[in-house]
Amino acid sequence: MSLIFSRQCEYALQAVLYIALKPQGEMSSIKEITKKLHIPYHFLGKIMQDLSRKGLLRSLKGPTGGFTLGMPAKDITLFHIVEAIDGAGSLRSASWASGVFGEKSMRDSRAWSSLRDGIYKMLVNKQIADVAKT
Repeated sequence: MSLIFSRQCEYALQAVLYIALKPQGEMSSIKEITKKLHIPYHFLGKIMQDLSRKGLLRSLKGPTGGFTLGMPAKDITLFHIVEAIDGAGSLRSASWASGVFGEKSMRDSRAWSSLRDGIYKMLVNKQIADVAKT
């Protein structure tokens, strides 16, 4: 269970990282990805379409088709993926924080603001290529 991102976003991050670990230009089918990552097939299909529409992935139909990165892994930040799936405003929402830190809404608190800013900075400064190395 994620405290910050939607399940779709978590799957998107996993799938993009999986593809980034493959040799450049090698296609990965949805069937392959779902089997390796244990993600529901139809759920991942919609996610991959969204990532393709945003230019983060490139898709090719046919028996040898599949998905590959739409740009170099060094040019894709974690924020690009989060933004494509959950939207740029997802970090502004404090709904998860109130469940974790108590009933009082944390939308305007300094603690939430500091945490949100730290998460944002990490997402925009971390490229898929860096994550794939570790």
